[in-house]
Amino acid sequence: MSIRTRVLSTIAGQLGKPHGTLGKGFAFILNRGNRRAIASAVAEGANVYRIWLWRRAFDTSRAVGTNGTVHGFEISPDMSARAKSKFAAEIGTGRMQLAQGSMTELPLTDAALDAAITVYFVPDLAAAYAELARVVRPGGSLVVGIGDPDAMAKMPFTAYGFTLRPVAEVIAALEGAGCVVDHRQLPNPPIPHHLLVARPA
Repeated sequence: MSIRTRVLSTIAGQLGKPHGTLGKGFAFILNRGNRRAIASAVAEGANVYRIWLWRRAFDTSRAVGTNGTVHGFEISPDMSARAKSKFAAEIGTGRMQLAQGSMTELPLTDAALDAAITVYFVPDLAAAYAELARVVRPGGSLVVGIGDPDAMAKMPFTAYGFTLRPVAEVIAALEGAGCVVDHRQLPNPPIPHHLLVARPA
């Protein structure tokens, strides 16, 4: 394996699942690079009481009001531990609940959430979105943020383990889970983003 391949594989692995000493730096990069897209996604769930949050966002407890709860599930043990440390105060008051978990097996009852924010990098997209549609109440928001796949494909590290799907494929998976989807585009240099706001029936 060449040095270039090793470096790019490491970058791709850290971006997909930050861990170890390098993970701290990559978490910072991801937070900074995705801040505008995350803020737009969080705004779609504002003024709700229960929201499911995927990793690496800033303090979203403000978005759910004083009586709301943020539920977070993270696949990376390191990121889960860091989130618990960062949001210790919110966890202590019960306004935030964080745990390791899979998008295809959420420990939540049907219609438990008002809104969910997630991504599309899971292998079984249909199963993941069906599970999220199950736990979001009818009429609630299921928001998916997508870095433009054409722009992402031009980055050298995405050839090493990244799952890049056409936006139309992600929309089809959400519609297959019984959602009505509103597709919005966010100019977010250097990577444009797509925001899919899905409403479970």
